[in-house]
Amino acid sequence: MHDWLVVGAGFAGSVLAERLASQRGETVLLIDRRPHIAGNAFDHLDQAGILIHRYGPHIFHTNSQAIVDYLGRFTAWRPYAHRVLAYVDGQLLPIPINLDTVNRLYGLNLDSAGMEAWLASVREAVARIKTSEDVVVSTVGRDLYEKFFRGYTRKQWGLDPSELAKSVTARIPTRTNRDDRYFTDSFQQMPRDGYTRLFERMLDHPNITVRLGTDYRELQQNPSWARMVYTGPIDEYFGFRLGRLPYRSLRFVHVTRDQQWAQPVATINYPQTEDYTRVTEYKHLTGQVHPQTSLTYEYPSATGDPYYPVPRPENEALFKRYEALAAEEPDVWFAGRLATYRYYNMDQVVAQSLSTFARIDESLGGVSRRGHRLGGAAHAG
Repeated sequence: MHDWLVVGAGFAGSVLAERLASQRGETVLLIDRRPHIAGNAFDHLDQAGILIHRYGPHIFHTNSQAIVDYLGRFTAWRPYAHRVLAYVDGQLLPIPINLDTVNRLYGLNLDSAGMEAWLASVREAVARIKTSEDVVVSTVGRDLYEKFFRGYTRKQWGLDPSELAKSVTARIPTRTNRDDRYFTDSFQQMPRDGYTRLFERMLDHPNITVRLGTDYRELQQNPSWARMVYTGPIDEYFGFRLGRLPYRSLRFVHVTRDQQWAQPVATINYPQTEDYTRVTEYKHLTGQVHPQTSLTYEYPSATGDPYYPVPRPENEALFKRYEALAAEEPDVWFAGRLATYRYYNMDQVVAQSLSTFARIDESLGGVSRRGHRLGGAAHAG
């Protein structure tokens, strides 16, 4: 008998398992249907001995010192500022769009003030910004939208930007200086020994039992836990009784080349050409020294593992109906990207999980006596 079953060994499940075990002194059975911990952040040495991310690049960045301090208990850090280029009109240009992007693309010689004036001249007036297309054309105009955003978005989501909520492209900034970093967070570093090693240290606790290759449904007939944290797809938890929540998936093609470097930066986007959206070279991320190099090509897909919730009003409405069902589940807490149908960065998932633990701890009244079934209610993280 365990005090807790935690479904899913990604960031949400692992953080909550660690907190429940170390702070409440309770026993946790942590399961995952995959044969490994770390969820989509799982990294490993490929056949060439190069550290790669099996599910595409995971770049850690945050403005939260509390998150850095928490994760720093389980890893040392390696400084890394992510840079991305986009292959547009036969050139490799910085993305997010900055001063160099515009000058090189259009043969201009603008300074920051000149670029701001140029952007003002090409922006389209949008009375009410509702879609991803509205966001971009009102910021950088129609031509940059067509070159950098429309094709990429169509590949990534299987929908035109005019059919997607504004949140999809609102996350991408436009700069009038030469800052070519993809992120501007105060903390931009990678786990020195990789994500999987971070998770191994996080879960190295005598109160935590990890069982991999295990589906939650296999255990439902003979439950051996008092309470549960669920981080899987919320619609799957309820047997899809209200219908399936739409997701976009990805297919990853990993290749190794017999050369030291293949790309000038870690990631190159392809908004105009190719069936894949981007290519990532991992040695930029990890700092690994190796005579060969490994890359991953990402092909968006309508089927496969759920990665990205599709942000449309009807999908949010369906999620809200599932969320109402979750609120009626006794002794179950829902947390993580899949259980709350949100796209989160890694630091945001960690923050949500720590907040969920705080609510659990408050609800159950401090340190428990192991084996006692304390009162609780379902909560969406």
